[in-house]
Amino acid sequence: MKTRIITGAVALALFLPIVLLGGPVFTVLIYAIATVGLYEILKMKGLSLFSFSGIISLLLLFLLLFPSAYTENIVNLTGHTKLEWIFVAVFLLLIFTVLTKNSFTFEDASFVLVSTLYVGIGFYYFIETRESGLAYLIFALLIVWTTDSGAYFTGRKIGKRKLWPEISPNKTVEGFVGGILWAIITALIIQWINPLTSSYIVLIGITIIASIFGQLGDLVESGIKRHFNVKDSGKLLPGHGGILDRFDSLLFVLPLLHFLHFI
Repeated sequence: MKTRIITGAVALALFLPIVLLGGPVFTVLIYAIATVGLYEILKMKGLSLFSFSGIISLLLLFLLLFPSAYTENIVNLTGHTKLEWIFVAVFLLLIFTVLTKNSFTFEDASFVLVSTLYVGIGFYYFIETRESGLAYLIFALLIVWTTDSGAYFTGRKIGKRKLWPEISPNKTVEGFVGGILWAIITALIIQWINPLTSSYIVLIGITIIASIFGQLGDLVESGIKRHFNVKDSGKLLPGHGGILDRFDSLLFVLPLLHFLHFI
């Protein structure tokens, strides 16, 4: 626990000033974090980021992360949209299965593509949320963090019924509900300090959905790790694991907030 707290404090001290600063420095940071996240998920399946398929996934990741404010530049420069480049990546990965005589399989190609979309879309909305306003990103971060902490401490205190033991044996139903309640309290405090919407009903509804999806994002990552029989996605953050272990909930919550037109 001591290592976890120290790592968290140091990471926050380094990460928060860049979040507050925003702009190109923040975008570069997200590119770096997303690259590590992609490396971690490919490594779980025994795929290298520095292979042909890994380079294709990395290039696609960089393209997906490109901020919407500059998307027109991609079209002007290449003559193709992001979606069209995704098609190109799919074709290249499928052709690679033939060239390698199925040592790189259709399953591998599918995994690479879905992994890149999973990491790329989630971190793309990290950039988009910061561009939409610092208050929205702070809201998302605090909702995810308080959900996580609230679920953990509530589960330890009163948790009895297992939530999904096949995926994450330590999570409980009581912790799941406790995380949502703590998120609602946090959202109300944020609204009192810096209103994000004129409707408390909308705020609470959005918070409940975001808290649920954040916990589902955590369960998805737990499911992936259990499937590949690894404890953590990586070792970059002592006591916390890897990048995906820390950002798994946000990769679900940030796109969701845009999808619900809250941002």
